[in-house]
Amino acid sequence: MQGDAGGDDPRAVLLDAALPHVAFDGWSEATFRAAAADAGMTPEEARAVYPRGAMDLAAEFHRRGDAAMLARLEAADLDAMRIREKVTFAVRARIEAAGDREAVRRGTAFFALPQNAPEGARLIWDTADAIWTVLGDASDDINWYTKRATLSGVYGSVVLFWLGDQSEDSEATWAFLDRRIEDVMRIEKIKAQVRANPVLSRALAGPAWLMSQVKPPRGRREDLPGHTGP
Repeated sequence: MQGDAGGDDPRAVLLDAALPHVAFDGWSEATFRAAAADAGMTPEEARAVYPRGAMDLAAEFHRRGDAAMLARLEAADLDAMRIREKVTFAVRARIEAAGDREAVRRGTAFFALPQNAPEGARLIWDTADAIWTVLGDASDDINWYTKRATLSGVYGSVVLFWLGDQSEDSEATWAFLDRRIEDVMRIEKIKAQVRANPVLSRALAGPAWLMSQVKPPRGRREDLPGHTGP
């Protein structure tokens, strides 16, 4: 588990009640009904809390991990880190916040289903957006999107590696994370070299201007990528 966030919040109470069942029944209707019973709720009362049932439970589990990650990032001395170190620290903090590996494994399978994939992609995007936001990303063009898309890919690949990692203290996972961040930094270095090259920069002036007109969403809606809240 990612820590008991229970209290009197029915969302947290239901999620805490669901987690023991996830290892056996996955993020499913059976788990949702068992959680409702264990929490002393009728199915109708539970549905009022989580209208989409298991989907909302799985999404809340993911968001709980995001919240734990953000708490750790806000307590860390990020100013003492270089950008590469910040991103690496954030991704590691998010994976460590997951805690319950089997719940994550079941969630990965659940969100891999075609009907659930859009929600899964949104949750990963929101994780990447939360990281870049707390790190103070000031991008105001297409880089806002490319940074989050790239980090989403890094995060997703590292989670999959972590799920199969049997090394002590997940050392192999953190080495894999370092390699993925190195790949990203290599791409950024190439982009900087292109911008510094007078011939290439002039040749790409048109596309560069066009991409500079792409802006991040303003007044973000909850049903669009980039929304980091529940």
